[in-house]
Amino acid sequence: MQNTPFSTNKTLNIRGRLIELDIPKVMGVLNVTPDSFFDGGRYLSETAILAQAERMLSEGADFIDIGGYSSRPGAADISPEEERSRVVGAIDIVLKNFPGTIISVDTFRSGVAEAAVDAGAVMINDIAGGDLDPEMFTTVSRLKVPYVLMHMKGNPQTMKEQANYVNIVKELIDYFHRKVETLRGLNVKDIIIDPGFGFAKDIAQNFVVLNNLEKLSILGKPLLVGLSRKSMIWKSLAVDPDQALNGTTALNMTALLKGAAILRVHDVKEAREVVKLYRSLQVDMGA
Repeated sequence: MQNTPFSTNKTLNIRGRLIELDIPKVMGVLNVTPDSFFDGGRYLSETAILAQAERMLSEGADFIDIGGYSSRPGAADISPEEERSRVVGAIDIVLKNFPGTIISVDTFRSGVAEAAVDAGAVMINDIAGGDLDPEMFTTVSRLKVPYVLMHMKGNPQTMKEQANYVNIVKELIDYFHRKVETLRGLNVKDIIIDPGFGFAKDIAQNFVVLNNLEKLSILGKPLLVGLSRKSMIWKSLAVDPDQALNGTTALNMTALLKGAAILRVHDVKEAREVVKLYRSLQVDMGA
């Protein structure tokens, strides 16, 4: 075990329910937006939301991540009120039909996060790492829920122009070090780190981060990896997002081998298969 100033999280405390992270978990994506890069517009009705939640849960999703704001590069901005309406409505639908579902809210706005937690979400997934809302960290502290701390520069409208780094891996470690220290000072106990594939990073930079993912373990926090059908895959393979499942599966295995604790995916069944094969490999290696 590496020496680190941070404690190593082996569990998440979700409203008193301990989630073990020794076995990698799968987070299913449910975007209730008209313009997300892969599934935008697919889950806008109650029937569609319910059907997708049922499918993901039946396929073994440990968490469902509900987002109402498209964070694809260049996506249109929407009001906090519109985002709140989308996510709270979806949370109500899911929990009414599947009580006990562990729901994460994908938002960078503290007000939306609080409304989502009031509606039953038990985790906050913030693509901006607190940078786009100065109240986010104190809100997370007060709500006492696990927090996914992602790396991004700028915002979804400007991030493509900000993919400038001298040493991207070092800059990510420095960024997370500072943020985790701030969160620790606010008594936030359950912090998950997401390197932010595709956010203010070009294709080559994304692969550098993935190839060095294990170096983030020095921070002592579990890693969430969201590679699912992203442009680093489909552009590299000269296909489109609909044809990027095979590439997603390949890179998800790489992420697990390099220490990922949670895979955030659109395709739960295939991700569960990756986890199963990964566990078989670890047994074979004597892990």
